[in-house]
Amino acid sequence: MKKIFALMMSVLALAACNTVQGVGKDVQKVGEAVENAAKR
Repeated sequence: MKKIFALMMSVLALAACNTVQGVGKDVQKVGEAVENAAKR
């Protein structure tokens, strides 16, 4: 669980954006990261 949280935080930090569209993309990337982690 800690790995997933750290992964989500790093994705958000790397892809930080000030626009609403950018935030949506960040959330999508976090979702994909969690999905990939769950598949392993």
